[in-house]
Amino acid sequence: MFIKKRYTIKDMLLWTRWELLVFLILAIIPTYLYTIAGVKWLHLPWLPIALIGTAVAFIIGFQNIVAYDRIWEARKIWGGIVNVSRSFAMMSRDFITNEYADHKNTQEQLYEYRRTVIYRHLAWLTSLRYSMRQKRPWEAFLSHKTNREWANKIQIPELINTLDDELIPLLSQKDYDYVKNKSNKSTALLALQSNYLRELKEKRIIWEFSFLQLEGLLKDLFDLQGKSERIKNFPYPRQYATLNNYFTWIFLILLPFGVIPEFARIGTGFL
Repeated sequence: MFIKKRYTIKDMLLWTRWELLVFLILAIIPTYLYTIAGVKWLHLPWLPIALIGTAVAFIIGFQNIVAYDRIWEARKIWGGIVNVSRSFAMMSRDFITNEYADHKNTQEQLYEYRRTVIYRHLAWLTSLRYSMRQKRPWEAFLSHKTNREWANKIQIPELINTLDDELIPLLSQKDYDYVKNKSNKSTALLALQSNYLRELKEKRIIWEFSFLQLEGLLKDLFDLQGKSERIKNFPYPRQYATLNNYFTWIFLILLPFGVIPEFARIGTGFL
C-alpha cells in the first residue's frame, strides 16, 4: 500500500535540489562576469535567443500534448479495468448458484467457487500491476538519484514486495505452480480463469448464458491488458525527446546573456 503523507515545500526542494543548483550556476556565472568582472561585451541580442525560444516553445508544446494523450489513454484503460472488475465480481457472485446444478452444492462449496474466481481475478490485477512496473531499457526514472530517494520515500509497493509474495495468498498451489514460470503471468491467469469457468459450466453450477457473459468480460479484460501493454512497451520516440532536451539546454544557457544587460539598465534607474 502507498503510505499517505503530506509533502511540504521542503520535500519538493530536496527532490529538485540538483536542478536548482544547475540553474543557479547558470544564472550566477554570467552575472558575475558582467557586473563584477566587468566583461560588458558579454551579452547577446534578443533575436537569436527569441528564435531558439520559439523553437523550444513549439517542441515542448507538442511533447506536452503527446504526453497528456498517453496519460489520458492510460487513465481510461485503468478506469475500464475498474469497471469491468466490478461487473465481473458482481456476476461471479450472482451467477454461481445451485439453480441449474444437477447436484446441489452446500453454501460453503458455492462460497469456495466464488472465492476462487474472485481471488484469481485479484491475482490477475496484481500480476498486471507488477508487469506495468517492470523496468524497460529506455526507462530512466530510477537512474536519477533524487528519483530513487523519492521512490523510497513514497514506498512503491512493487519495488518493496516481490510478485510471488503477492500471488501466493491469492492462488491455490496448483494455479501458482502453473503461472510462476510463465513469461506473461497475466495472460496465463486469464486462461486459467476461462478454463475454470468452463468447468463450472459443465457442472451446471453456471448457466450457459451466464458463462457467455462472464467470458465476454474476460475478453474485455484481455483487450484492456493488451492496451496497457501497448502503452508500456511503446515509448515516446527518443529523437523527439533528444531534440527537445538539446534545444532547451541551449535556450537556458543563452537566456542569461540576453537578460542581464536588460536588468542592468533597469537597475540603474533605481540608483
